[in-house]
Amino acid sequence: MEVYYNSTRSKGMQVKASEAILKGLSDDGGLFVPDKIPALDKTLRELSEMTYAETAYEVMKLYLTDFTEKELKDCIQKAYDDKFDTREIVPMAEAKGVHFLELFYGPTIAFKDMALSILPHLLTTSAKKNHVENEIVILTATSGDTGKAALAGFADVENTRIIVFYPKNGVSPIQERQMVTQKGKNTYVAGIHGNFDDAQTGVKKIFGDKELAAFMNGKGFQFSSANSINIGRLVPQIVYYVYAYAKLLKEGKIGEGERINVVVPTGNFGNILAAFYAKQMGLPLAKLICASNENKVLFDFFRTGTYDRNREFVLTTSPSMDILISSNLERLIYRLTGNCPEKNKELMDALSGSGSYRITEEMKAGLLDFYGNYADEEETADTIRDFYEEAGYVLDPHTAVAASVYQKYRKETKDETKTVIVSTASPYKFTRSVMDAIEPGHRELGDFELADALEALSGVKEPDAVSEIKEAPILHDRVCGKDEMKKVVLDILAID
Repeated sequence: MEVYYNSTRSKGMQVKASEAILKGLSDDGGLFVPDKIPALDKTLRELSEMTYAETAYEVMKLYLTDFTEKELKDCIQKAYDDKFDTREIVPMAEAKGVHFLELFYGPTIAFKDMALSILPHLLTTSAKKNHVENEIVILTATSGDTGKAALAGFADVENTRIIVFYPKNGVSPIQERQMVTQKGKNTYVAGIHGNFDDAQTGVKKIFGDKELAAFMNGKGFQFSSANSINIGRLVPQIVYYVYAYAKLLKEGKIGEGERINVVVPTGNFGNILAAFYAKQMGLPLAKLICASNENKVLFDFFRTGTYDRNREFVLTTSPSMDILISSNLERLIYRLTGNCPEKNKELMDALSGSGSYRITEEMKAGLLDFYGNYADEEETADTIRDFYEEAGYVLDPHTAVAASVYQKYRKETKDETKTVIVSTASPYKFTRSVMDAIEPGHRELGDFELADALEALSGVKEPDAVSEIKEAPILHDRVCGKDEMKKVVLDILAID
């Protein structure tokens, strides 16, 4: 069954998967969505006997239908290899009766590796399939994790350059260090004076600049995106939900067809949207629990049906979720409108204009798959400490937000359905927040000294990804205003 991709904002933009991956964002500013959600064509029992790479092929072949079997398997083989610290790729742990899907064994110790390890290969394969001769410029905004994962994925990939913008004072010291020490002759990093939403808005503005696109084309360049707005990011994320269910089935933790809940810490909504797509494909998921930090715009949306970014932006200990404009929510909104691009565009225009929109009661009824809640900073720290003291299991702040929200969900609903919490980052990425929660009193230590202290305290080995950047030289020191991003891009590409 052939799957094509439509824009969320206008009709007549239907493209093949490889074209959607190449473009990243539709010309009208919309996001690409599949024209149909394909059903899993292997039984859950068959999937339970597969490796991660085999599962990835079975899921991704259903969406990327213009890729040949060889092309797709080559991409998968290059992505999920020894760059991961475990041959299993995605281990699962159990603590306090909950299953944790550990997505942080890739080169940048965060879940973004799961998609950004394969996106460069999908993109370069797409370029060849579509006879693209231009050099592809990957333009990305990051709230912390996407940046390093994208830089690592695209470093020295032929015929590409990657430019990453991040909020200068809005990521953890280790996240920043990972980015500014990144090697690769085609990698570029710039901090901006602003927050993640400013960076993301700036990137979208550059993508929407048709005059710039024509100018770039004349110089032999074209833009694409590594953000989760790229469908080549979203499709690989569906895989780990299918793999998690199959693994629980194989281990006898659940019965075939038994429904499970998933809890996802999210700011940009892509990670939990992938779970929603997995459910639509036939995976037996029950409630999709959306966990927010104090930037609780998604919680308020699920509670009221109004999405309102007009609020104070809070810097938290879970910076990858410090987001007020959840880009991937647009894909869900489009679906709630009955796949009506005109209605969706009206809502997105309202968000760009007044900063808010309200969905209809009929649309709100389509949110029954979801439950939203949030954890404040104190609750997040308490959860890190409780899991360490009671189970000896160390959570990073993002995963702790999810675990805290899950506790609220159980208390509120009395639902005891078996549950998987998506663990999105290694605690070593946020050593100060983790150590402050578990054993306060290390203020005098730097973040890398705290990593040593965490290893001694927890008995969990420090990842190589942290050890390697301790003494690595700073290679990127650009900083710019949020209105200077276009100039930075042109300077990097040495065109004017």
